[in-house]
Amino acid sequence: MTDSAAVVKIENAIAPKEDVQADITDEGEALELHKKTFADFGVSASICQALAEEGITHPFPIQALTLPVALKGNDIIGQAKTGTGKTLGFGIPALEQIVGPQEDGYEKLLNAGCPQALIILPTRELAKQVARDLKVAAKNRSVRITQIYGGVAFEPQLKALEKGTDLVVGTPGRLIDLLKHGKLKLSGVKVVVLDEADEMLDLGFLPDVETLLSRTPAGRHTMLFSATMPGEVIALARRYMSHPTHIRAQDPADQNATVNSVKQVVYRCHAMNKLEVVSRILQAKGRGLSIIFTRTKRTAARLADDLSDRGFAAAALHGDLGQGAREQAMRAFRKGKVDVLVATDVAARGIDVDDVTHVINYQCPEDEKIYLHRIGRTGRAGASGTAITFVDWDDVPRWKLISKALNLGVDTPLETYHTSPHLYTDLDIDPEVTGRLPRSQRTRAGLDAEEVEDLGETGQRSGGRGRRRSRRSSGSRRRSTGRSKNQKRSEKSTGEKPKRARRRRNRSRSRRSED
Repeated sequence: MTDSAAVVKIENAIAPKEDVQADITDEGEALELHKKTFADFGVSASICQALAEEGITHPFPIQALTLPVALKGNDIIGQAKTGTGKTLGFGIPALEQIVGPQEDGYEKLLNAGCPQALIILPTRELAKQVARDLKVAAKNRSVRITQIYGGVAFEPQLKALEKGTDLVVGTPGRLIDLLKHGKLKLSGVKVVVLDEADEMLDLGFLPDVETLLSRTPAGRHTMLFSATMPGEVIALARRYMSHPTHIRAQDPADQNATVNSVKQVVYRCHAMNKLEVVSRILQAKGRGLSIIFTRTKRTAARLADDLSDRGFAAAALHGDLGQGAREQAMRAFRKGKVDVLVATDVAARGIDVDDVTHVINYQCPEDEKIYLHRIGRTGRAGASGTAITFVDWDDVPRWKLISKALNLGVDTPLETYHTSPHLYTDLDIDPEVTGRLPRSQRTRAGLDAEEVEDLGETGQRSGGRGRRRSRRSSGSRRRSTGRSKNQKRSEKSTGEKPKRARRRRNRSRSRRSED
């Protein structure tokens, strides 16, 4: 978000009606707030020093507006999209209310060792990202921060809770599991943060969130952040918050700003030709890190495999991967060992990488909200980006609704194949490229260069490359039913061959299960 583009809205949210008119401050006032340092807002010296060591001294607009209200302990509804820096907007006030084990007053706490702050997020990736940012801000404090999310073993999280923790960052599912088993005690929580509340609504987590809120003290400090404010989120805020202040930081005509900052190309592309087209796009001049979005987990896994076979450093990110594999893919992508990430919408929530140059919608998004979320992964931090969308013949009516909602003016996408001349001119692709990356350009280390952490994962399912390896391994098992090395040596010494075992025929007519 550029400073000059910031428009700020602050309103009191205690009125029973939803159509309260907001008081809009002018741009000059927003700029004055942004010029202040964290210290000017009364942030403690230990946190200011930790942030300064990371080169962070001036708050973003959402932070500058949130801090004066939140540091006083007032409830807040913050409306801002992902990537605006709201983590420190709620993270600093939360840290300021926590007393660490080595700080004055810790012994006087009624629930010493139990969480004093609870931050709830919809996805594992977001939880890890927020916890990482808060650890940076709290590195000069003795505050203990624990991550709680599913897909990994319970034991390390249980040990962290038993040892004692001060701030818990987690996802609703695993938090509920630990709460039901009596391992997570919320009676000492002083501050609760709900981040990406609209995403939690979309994923069906709001009932779990209400359960967690009901177990915290009534006098807690509550902060809720959401990009949009659907009715269910507003109802949640009214039920569990006390006289909240509504703070909104956004760009003017926010969705148009996202659309205008990204070059968009839309093609009507045949499903059988998409791989060939993608292989050419990935060889466009100036292409850097790229994200390809798919609707299904199976498509993501298969496409990542196919691109890897063609020489591209690609990795899949989807729900059938274990947490270790998901983190491996994200680390490899951030470090540049992999420059093509093939992801489903749900798995991609929480991806925060600034230098993504290209986004490819391999399958048409469901609606304009998902479309904006996808293309918003590029063109970040003032950089330019390119978004390419493939529309199948059956998806043309859906695309027309997206185009109309966003005023794109592309109701009928141009029919495109890998042989179409406009593909190369639109995206600055050398017409001589083929569907395979030349060996001389295969300079990325690849996914295998990034180690997989043993996280003691639970319920892990195969996905991505594992699908291809499982076929090879099953073939190896079939071959291993023949003679062993010891048998061969015995045959050589005796000159006799054992009778071949009669082959048993599998008469099952069931079809091989799909991935």
